[in-house]
Amino acid sequence: QVQLVESGGGLVQAGGSLRLSCAAPGRTFSRYAMGWFRQAPGKEREFVAAISVSGASTYYSDFVKGRFTISRDNAKITVYLQMNSLKPEDTAVYYCAAATYFIRTNPREYDYWGQGTQVTVSS
Repeated sequence: QVQLVESGGGLVQAGGSLRLSCAAPGRTFSRYAMGWFRQAPGKEREFVAAISVSGASTYYSDFVKGRFTISRDNAKITVYLQMNSLKPEDTAVYYCAAATYFIRTNPREYDYWGQGTQVTVSS
């Protein structure tokens, strides 16, 4: 069982930055690729970014490329999402998730989820 706890969400003006954190206490963290997803009201959950077990590989959705950076610190058992140049359309609840071994973009292929953290970008 992997428990995930997100933090770092909040209200920011367009063009601003936020850094989300996802803590995953437990020895099994290093077996999992980690992903960030988001869900806006009335919309389906969508893939944002993912990172491999080692952290050497990352993958981003087109709408965040060049603005968001995913990283992980396996010693601290934490994954991060640095979000820059935020836009009002980035407003959503952001979730981190864990998938066994490989980077995945389909939320159905993730095994564990956090509770989510709200990000609101004002125009």
